[in-house]
Formats: sequence, C-alpha cells, structure tokens
Amino acid sequence: MPPMPLQGFLGGLMIGLAAVIMLLGNGRIAGVSGLAARGLGFSGGPPWILAAAFLVGLPSGAAMVEWLSGGVVTRFPASPIFLIGGGLLVGFGTRLGSGCTSGHGVCGLSRLSPRSAVATACFMAAGVVTVALLRKVGATW
Repeated sequence: MPPMPLQGFLGGLMIGLAAVIMLLGNGRIAGVSGLAARGLGFSGGPPWILAAAFLVGLPSGAAMVEWLSGGVVTRFPASPIFLIGGGLLVGFGTRLGSGCTSGHGVCGLSRLSPRSAVATACFMAAGVVTVALLRKVGATW
C-alpha cells in the first residue's frame, strides 16, 4: 500500500478523472448530491439509469477498495444519533447550496464558476470552525 500522501494524491486524480469523463462523455456535472437526488427520484436531471449506476458504483467502488486493500480503518462517534443528524444536515445543506462539495469543489471550481468558489469557501470555513469548536470543547473521536 502506498504512503498516505500518495494515496490522497491518487484518489484526487481518480476523482478528477471521473469528473472529466462525466463532463466530456455525458455533458453532465458529477455532483454526488444531484445524482443521488435523481437516482432516488427526488428531482429531475440526468437520465435515471446514469444516476442509478452512479449510486450503485459509489459504494461498490468503496467496497472493492476495502477488499483489495485488506480493510479500511474507520472511526465514528459513539452515538449513531450524531451520524444520522450529520447526514440530515449535510443533505439539507446540499439542497440549500444547490450542490455538494464534489459538485462545487471539484466540478464547479474547475469550470471557474463564481458560485462554486463562494460555496467551496463556505464549506471550508464551516469545516474549520466546526473542528476548532469541537476541539475547544474536547469533543474528539
């Protein structure tokens, strides 16, 4: 297994390549929230079969990486309530912000979208503030 910085770099290259293939191959942005909403029937957008294939491929790819690498170590907060609450807040935020971090940060910034630049700056600022506050109160996991 390559060292951690190399893994991150390779992962970023693969995400960027997938975004380019989606844009050039289908003329669509590879935003996860939009594809998830379409695949689950919450909104219009790309063809349903494309969104459904993306929804199947995303966890399947993660499972394949785990299987090939011999396991991935993950840590979650003690309470599933935090995970459920966080997931709901993220879902609400992606609808409110007209996209998720992958849509704005990877695809929007690469297209020099001003709206995506503002959204990504807000995502990053909120993440920095959240981590700082959690560390200040001693909430680590």
